Amino acid sequence: MAVPGKKASQKLSSSLSQGGAEDFDIFCEICDQDDIRLPAFGYCVDCEEHLCQTCFNTHRRPRPLRHHQLLDKDHMPHKQNLSKSIKSTSGKKNGDLSKPCTKHTKEVIKFYCHDHNTLICSVCVTLEHTRTSCHVDYIPDISGKTLNSMEFKETLKDIDKLTDKCCQIKKDLKQRIAKSTISLKDAIVEMDNFRKEINKRLDELEKEVKDIATTIQHDNNNKLETLETTCDDINKSLQASADTLKHLNTNKKTDQLFTEMKIAQQLILHNENITKQLPTTNDVDEYNFESNHAIKKLLQNEKSLGTLRKKELRQPAEPINKAPVPMKISTPRNINVKISSDEDDCWITGISVSPQNQLFVADYNIKSIKMIDIKSGAIKQLQLQSNPWDITIVTRDTLALTLPHINTIQFISISSNSLSLKNKLKVDGDCRGISHHQGKLAVTFLDPAKLQIMDLKGNIKITVEKDSNGDSIFSLPNYVTTNSHSIYVSDEVKNAVIWFNWQGEMIGRNVDIGCSRGISLLDDGSFFVSDYMNKCIYRVSGDCKDRTTILENFEDPRAVCWCAETSTLYLSTNSNTESDNIIKIYKMM
Repeated sequence: MAVPGKKASQKLSSSLSQGGAEDFDIFCEICDQDDIRLPAFGYCVDCEEHLCQTCFNTHRRPRPLRHHQLLDKDHMPHKQNLSKSIKSTSGKKNGDLSKPCTKHTKEVIKFYCHDHNTLICSVCVTLEHTRTSCHVDYIPDISGKTLNSMEFKETLKDIDKLTDKCCQIKKDLKQRIAKSTISLKDAIVEMDNFRKEINKRLDELEKEVKDIATTIQHDNNNKLETLETTCDDINKSLQASADTLKHLNTNKKTDQLFTEMKIAQQLILHNENITKQLPTTNDVDEYNFESNHAIKKLLQNEKSLGTLRKKELRQPAEPINKAPVPMKISTPRNINVKISSDEDDCWITGISVSPQNQLFVADYNIKSIKMIDIKSGAIKQLQLQSNPWDITIVTRDTLALTLPHINTIQFISISSNSLSLKNKLKVDGDCRGISHHQGKLAVTFLDPAKLQIMDLKGNIKITVEKDSNGDSIFSLPNYVTTNSHSIYVSDEVKNAVIWFNWQGEMIGRNVDIGCSRGISLLDDGSFFVSDYMNKCIYRVSGDCKDRTTILENFEDPRAVCWCAETSTLYLSTNSNTESDNIIKIYKMM
């Protein structure tokens, strides 16, 4: 913009150049348009132009220019882009700077404040980031250094890192939601099972009352039947005597009449004594039903069947990553599980124990399941259709055991003094080891050797058979044990215990075992496993890295079972001798 009537001052006359005969590094862009080149004295932020002293002093006089931000010679940009200057002469401005200021939306971002690490406009410079308080640079003066700079490369790396982080967060959340969905389904199954237990118990209580009512009714019917029979017999004999007396009296046979009359009198006395012993109305009661006030009050007061509780992410049963702490072991107590009706010695291939002090064993030889009262040693036995192998507790009153020869999982109902058959599941192979956790069964199979995870209705969720290379994972997986996050399978031929999660993914293994058989988890995530070849019992850390020998010189160990409530280990043997009838019980501290 030329200033009319402007002349070069005397002070600048020596440096004035007509027609560009003399160049300055930074010159007045307004005068340059009039083909007068004068050295720059300052800079207008809004016009983006360098100004000579005269233009600088007169720049704010026109009303439209009064708000413009001026920078003196010490603070003005010390770089002048000739291409920009050429564009300026045609009335155009640099189009690279077009982002509006976030605070002053009508202004364009043109500056950068190093002290506050922020992009600012000319108004921001005037009001908040003055040259005296902040280190402010004009963006075109410093932007050239950003091309392929280290800062540029680091920024791209940071973008990639944050992008990867967001993807991982999304992936982790999806996995957590999937696990949450599974846990909610499991919780519903647990609630359904709890409701079934309640219904079953109420059915039992109802049956007890109905059985009593049936017994009373049966007694009443017996009383009535006895009374009717006796009264009919009395009436017949008395009627016959009366007819005889009437006949003799009509025919005036006095001697016979006298005799029959005396006999009739004795008959009357005899029958009177009989009627005194007959039941009367006083012997029969009426009834009404009086409900159990405790149950009625419970149903009235309780607001829910149960609650959904969050699982602790840090579970006490996490696999331990250090060598198990040594245990003190008591002298074993022996329980003989053979009963008088057993025609052969026992072979206990599976053991489970309930919190109610009941021991359950699968007797392969006798084709039975036995329930032993641990305190008294009393034994209840239930004969089975086929030889059982392993056994697991499903609920407080239900067991599940494998019948490998008929490809069946048999459920057993248990009470305080009896065992009875329930439903059964047909499976697709020679089922062996079995373990239950939260409505799911982990079952091992032979021929082909595999692990299956299924629900209590037999619906298969996951089958594990081969590794990522297509090789068989198992050879002879006879036993399995589980907790909330892990499945451990012992394989006699692989000489290993193999560790999986509930998604069927193999996590690790311990291969330093001669011939692994029975296996049972502890609360801390470690597990006991019997070694048939080395005749010992190991305690192995949950990560399968460390082990400790718990029992040595243990002849032909087979099934093992750990009871956390009583800190007790139960063991069976497989030596084809009378010792196979014995369950050894070790207290551990």
